[in-house]
Amino acid sequence: MLILVLISPTLSGCSGPVSENGSVQQYEHWLPAVEERSGMEYRNDDVFSRVSINGTFDTGEVQSIFVPVPSISASDGGAGFTGGAEVHLGLWLPQKEGCDLTLFEVLEECKVPVIAEIGPYYDDGDVDALTPANRLGRFLIENYVQHGYGVAQVSVFGTGQSNHCMDLMGHDEQAGIKAAVDWLGSQPWSNGRVGAIGKSYDGSTPWNAAASGSDYLATIVPMSGLIGVHDLMWRNGSMEARGAIMHNGVYGSFGLDGDSGDIENACEGYVEGYYAGPAAYLTGDNLAWTGSDYWEERHFLSRALEIYNGSIYIIHGLQDWNVDPHMAFPAHQMSIDAGFDVKGLYGQWAHDYPDRDGDAGHASLSSGRGGEAYPYTLRWDWADDMLEWFDFYLMNKGPKPRLVAEV
Repeated sequence: MLILVLISPTLSGCSGPVSENGSVQQYEHWLPAVEERSGMEYRNDDVFSRVSINGTFDTGEVQSIFVPVPSISASDGGAGFTGGAEVHLGLWLPQKEGCDLTLFEVLEECKVPVIAEIGPYYDDGDVDALTPANRLGRFLIENYVQHGYGVAQVSVFGTGQSNHCMDLMGHDEQAGIKAAVDWLGSQPWSNGRVGAIGKSYDGSTPWNAAASGSDYLATIVPMSGLIGVHDLMWRNGSMEARGAIMHNGVYGSFGLDGDSGDIENACEGYVEGYYAGPAAYLTGDNLAWTGSDYWEERHFLSRALEIYNGSIYIIHGLQDWNVDPHMAFPAHQMSIDAGFDVKGLYGQWAHDYPDRDGDAGHASLSSGRGGEAYPYTLRWDWADDMLEWFDFYLMNKGPKPRLVAEV
């Protein structure tokens, strides 16, 4: 059973302009309303969903891009000592007939928006940033470049080919994310609109991007993402044991590979992590009483709601006990109350994407923990749903998506 929680009853994905007599004119939209999609036939022979309408553009060769981050200074340590901090990304652009995206001046009709997947796993537990990742990148590239979107796979600081240090969602990492988004939005071939999407750590970087103040970030799609590190692991005066070692014990190792670049991990946030994790474990709070801002720096939601100027599409499995659903609620309602366009997609799956028929999040659930809902939890229409969302918020094309919570 699909439950739609209508955030605003006046919004509809198939309503058109208002006529002279005040009635709403209806027109046919390529994507039916979600409650009418049960009769549609979707491909289910791949590891992810596919758009039901093919695009017209070929995919260009991947580009390897290093984006300088001049805001990282000597006081930050790491690559700030040399003034050469940079983040690395792989970029795929559509090939449009009659368009040369290498020119300094690109025709308006040739410009493209970019969908960015930002995280620590490229070349650190997964393929490098220049190879479409089965995690999400291949889904984005194969579904949306053909429809005129660029796709970027971005490595955060201290991972992949990005230098500096693993900052575990701190201000240094935020500066690198902002630099990547700003670069993608300011290129001659860009239409100036960037979307950030991802799951888990990569679902937290969209919130971090929203808190960065980039003028180019137009939409975020956090899936099982953190609104703040302390918010996830510390609640009711106690904490999860993993919280003490997440920075230096888990993700900090990503930047250590035995070469001369390892010294760049000697940065402010990385050093602070050695005491901030264990101390918070012992006290159960964010250490503000000691004068430390380590954990406050790693809370994104409040600042994002203050300065972000874009739309929000939150996706979360209600049986996710890795990144618990309290990262989506009450953030969903808080975002609405702050005046944002907000949509939610929630269901009985675990720490996974809405459309993955694998052992991680849908098929793995036991009886009483969502297993009864499988395989009806799988959203093979998700690629279409995201295309509709991106079309409106990144291309200003098509009707406005219905701002509902699908459960």
